[in-house]
Amino acid sequence: MAEGDFQRKPLTYAVEALGIYFQDRPDVYVSGDLFIYYEKGDPQVRVAPDVFVVFGVSKADRPSYFVWKEGKGPDFVLEITSRSTVSVDQGAKRGIYAYLGVTEYFQYDPTGDYLRPSLRGLRLSGENYTPISSTMTADGGIIVPSRVLGLELRLDESGLRFMTR
Repeated sequence: MAEGDFQRKPLTYAVEALGIYFQDRPDVYVSGDLFIYYEKGDPQVRVAPDVFVVFGVSKADRPSYFVWKEGKGPDFVLEITSRSTVSVDQGAKRGIYAYLGVTEYFQYDPTGDYLRPSLRGLRLSGENYTPISSTMTADGGIIVPSRVLGLELRLDESGLRFMTR
């Protein structure tokens, strides 16, 4: 669950916006705040990304996401950082997402208190993540391209937005 409105609003926006963007793709599953189980037989081995997108699986609603049933993990993950999650988002979850083969891992700090810059993207290269180059806009915003989504993540005075290139 989101720590507060600062985290809930971008989480809700991201899931809804990506759901609309991929609405005509029956092979793209978009969800958020849902358990992903990745070791069969061990229900304690799980992670719950704030937002995730999986290509090549059905769009159907699920009670949870089981990697061994689906045949793959997410392709894109966005974590919305807060005081209580920043260390896990940058540590344990980063390692789990690399293990699951998540191609792109984005982190967003809606309050600007924990990440500098407040939006960053990482791309999996081998077993580790490398930073995705971002662009600063004239008005102080940030643009980070997502190859996986075919979109840009933009951060400006109105908050986080997904934009076509």
